[in-house]
Amino acid sequence: MKYMFLDESGDPGIRGSNYLIIASLLVEDTQPLRKIIKNMRRNKFKKELKKANEIKANSSSDAVIKHMITALNNVVGAKLHCVVFEKRTNKRLFHQKDLNSLYNYIAGALAKQIKIQDNIIIRIDRSKGKQTLRQEFDNYFLDNLNEGSELGNVEIYHSNSNSWEGLQFVDIIAWSYFQSFEHRNHSYVDLIDMDCKLFEL
Repeated sequence: MKYMFLDESGDPGIRGSNYLIIASLLVEDTQPLRKIIKNMRRNKFKKELKKANEIKANSSSDAVIKHMITALNNVVGAKLHCVVFEKRTNKRLFHQKDLNSLYNYIAGALAKQIKIQDNIIIRIDRSKGKQTLRQEFDNYFLDNLNEGSELGNVEIYHSNSNSWEGLQFVDIIAWSYFQSFEHRNHSYVDLIDMDCKLFEL
């Protein structure tokens, strides 16, 4: 069994940020992620995280973010995939797709890069309110996963990130790449030392 967590940083609108980053974290076991955050809450970052229901990059200290990246480097079998969407070079897509379809298209491009034959549970940070939109995403993502090659059993859930440590980790990763591309701040991605497939759409 494999576990995948998916989140984004930036926004899909034609205005706003210059980039949209979608990242996935693939692990063989979720227990190490749970243990890392549990230890953070009990020890080094007890005071900072006392009132935080979850860890989000945009509301966390530099020390918390860098600690999580460094700890994730040591999780055996962890793999990252990351797609970078630059709006300036893809303006035509805003005339061809609504924002939900555009997001699905970008996530689908990410799915094409992921090769997996195991049974897998995929959790996406819950952002789509309507069940029809969630189903459209699920169908499109699955159609592109493995580029149509045979898959094992796949379950997709749109989950609240405060309940899943993996979603909190992938939030940190997506945010880190966003800082690198949007603000040319590479101090976070320079700490990432694991299997990572990064590509620009």
